[in-house]
Amino acid sequence: MSEFQLNIYSAALLTILFSYFLNLYFLKIAKNFTFKNNQEQKRLVNNNVPPIGGLATSISFLIFVRLLGKTDSEFMIIGLFGVMLSVIGILDDFYNLNWKFKLSSQVLFVLLPVVYLDVFINFEALLGVDLGNILNIAVSVTWIVLLINAINFIDNMDGLAVVVTGSICIQFILFTYYLDQNKLTDISIILLFSILGFLILNFPPAKIYLGDSGSMFIGFCLGFLSILFTWNAGGQSMFNYTITPALLFFTIPVLDFFIIFDYRVRNKISPTVGGTDHISHRLLNLGLSETKTLSIFFIYSFICFVLISISALQGSMISFSIYLFILFATFIYVRKLEILN
Repeated sequence: MSEFQLNIYSAALLTILFSYFLNLYFLKIAKNFTFKNNQEQKRLVNNNVPPIGGLATSISFLIFVRLLGKTDSEFMIIGLFGVMLSVIGILDDFYNLNWKFKLSSQVLFVLLPVVYLDVFINFEALLGVDLGNILNIAVSVTWIVLLINAINFIDNMDGLAVVVTGSICIQFILFTYYLDQNKLTDISIILLFSILGFLILNFPPAKIYLGDSGSMFIGFCLGFLSILFTWNAGGQSMFNYTITPALLFFTIPVLDFFIIFDYRVRNKISPTVGGTDHISHRLLNLGLSETKTLSIFFIYSFICFVLISISALQGSMISFSIYLFILFATFIYVRKLEILN
């Protein structure tokens, strides 16, 4: 059994099927449980929909990454820590864990594989200093924890977290395939199809939610994908091997994170509670439907991806300048929109 392997096409097909049916099974048994919703938090989501899709999604990913073969042992370790983090998310969905405990767990489960696998963003090289990887580890852990929470924040509307993270997976697939980083391409495909199996049940009107277990797991995996990505700057690219274009694939979740942070700091609201001040909620408040809102996020994500890719692969400062302009203009525009009450 240890020698059994699937090709990527079979693995992808089986992943989406397994993810769908496992999510369906969990949905059926969820009827026997009660989830504790924090009544102090203001949310758009339907509290009657079970937030347990993340566990089935993470298990599907772990199984089929393993079946891709021994070459993916590094990401098997990452996946195992991701599943452990997913369990913390499940406990939070049941018992509303203290945010300090959740954050500490995130830091721990990110720190361990970063140190054990010796993978990190080489920030010290960017600054021209040698601190024995202490700064590299700190920056890497901070980055991945930021992504975990940013993606957790966008899990605020039917299908949104899946559409955004799915588009990021597609961007990794296209970029790594073009650059012959086949291992990361395969990992991204399995993660994408794990998510797609869940999307079938999460698309509006949602029958099941990711919950903290799913959003944290997906953010965890994507964060590690971003630091495992190898970038050879070359040519006239404005990106170097430390600040890679892959870090910009997360434009939407990071932008949403800072929109929320800005609003809550200005209004003296805790950033640790749920609310209806996200970008998605502000678009809904304009009268857009959930489907149109999802389409806007998907299109926006790929416009940014095209500009980032041209900037990275062609060394185009014009494309990068357009990307920065769009990013800044979006922040200013959304910042002025009324939140959904």
